[in-house]
Amino acid sequence: MPVIPRVVVAAPASSSGKTTVATGLMAALAARGDRVSGHKVGPDYIDPGYHALATGRPPRNLDPVLCGEDRVAPLFLHGAAGADIAVVEGVMGLFDGAAGSAAPDGPGDPGSTAHVAALLGAPVVLVVDASRSARSVAALVHGFCTYDPRVRIAGVILNRVGSQRHEEILRTALEDTGTEVLGVVGRRERVHTPSRHLGLIPAAERADDAHGAVQELSELVAASCDLDALRAVARAAPPLAAEPWDAAAEAEPWRIPARTRPPRIAVAGGPAFTFGYTEQEELLRAAGAQVHAVDPLRDEALPEGTDGLIVGGGFPEVHAAELSANAALRGEVAALAARGGPVAAECAGLLYLCRSLDGAPMCGVLPADAAMTGSLTLGYRSAVAVGDTLLARAGTRVRGHEFHRTAVEPRSGDRPAWQWNSGGGEGFASGTVSASYLHVHWAGLPSAAGRFLTAARARSAEEVR
Repeated sequence: MPVIPRVVVAAPASSSGKTTVATGLMAALAARGDRVSGHKVGPDYIDPGYHALATGRPPRNLDPVLCGEDRVAPLFLHGAAGADIAVVEGVMGLFDGAAGSAAPDGPGDPGSTAHVAALLGAPVVLVVDASRSARSVAALVHGFCTYDPRVRIAGVILNRVGSQRHEEILRTALEDTGTEVLGVVGRRERVHTPSRHLGLIPAAERADDAHGAVQELSELVAASCDLDALRAVARAAPPLAAEPWDAAAEAEPWRIPARTRPPRIAVAGGPAFTFGYTEQEELLRAAGAQVHAVDPLRDEALPEGTDGLIVGGGFPEVHAAELSANAALRGEVAALAARGGPVAAECAGLLYLCRSLDGAPMCGVLPADAAMTGSLTLGYRSAVAVGDTLLARAGTRVRGHEFHRTAVEPRSGDRPAWQWNSGGGEGFASGTVSASYLHVHWAGLPSAAGRFLTAARARSAEEVR
């Protein structure tokens, strides 16, 4: 059975410093020569971008809600292949996830950090914001350590500690719990990472500044935490009774035949479209497709011979003027859709395909207009394909995620991409276009890659004729 040293960085609540510690730990271990694999619990795209800078490896998410419990350990082993150690950053509070019911095969809410830690058999290090506590920290930590025996908390990192005297009080209090203190980060040592309406600003938008921030985090954690003790915690993780996820095996039913021209798939990227799961491209490449990046802010043409286009999530509302100014590429996207080239779009991609975004002209593929709003739409969603679409057969049920502060009018076309379990259509669908606010992880729905490639190959064959 595979043995990969691993540790989960969790916290009692959001905004306790998980990202600071987890990213800094990844970077500090990498700076010491370890091959580090970074992972994020849940659907978040932003934190994994910083993990990728810290580790030099592709970002990875672990989400049992989107992908299913049975895929969590295989996806972890796939992502961590060849690594000396893996660091998994949690989400929200340790036991918080998709609220409403207990995880079917583990502690906490479904999709919680506790749920994933149990599926991975991984020890947990708890990051505690100590800025407003003294001896009471012992009661907090004792409660988390004893709440569910299926979660093993191996130690704590105290964050935002005000002074040496404050640290002494905290350490003395924690001695009574028997919980090891693995690090102490001072209040004045916080590294500021800028944020906006949906969280941290993605690393891809910060250019060299993001590299500098990760370096600061590395130095902070190296100076504040016991890296050798954290390594020992990770090495204590048991073997995993699972086999690594295999993109090639998943893609086998729709692998492109040898000596056949592979379809060319363009995937939108750059600062405006930073949200995407690594396994999506891995599935496409494993099937034999050629995958090319296109930056809608700068590239005036799709890659030569593009047969299909994927436009994921991101922040087009921040870059609406620049996206609109690139009329040449907008025209190419519209032309690709008009001639039947498959186009799959999620959230930000949906906005880009609309007629306009905050009044700025977009691609005009969809008969809808988009605008920023003052309200946040956030959460897991259950949906079903009510008819055959580009990504799913009729009746296919999926779990996805919504995360935006925009609205589209009308929200859905005559043929919706999905229908919520609660009723009502979501998004737009035609034979070769699927656009919706719903983020779907293709490792949990690998048939989506197969259907997309089938449509791309059909388009390619028509153009050859």
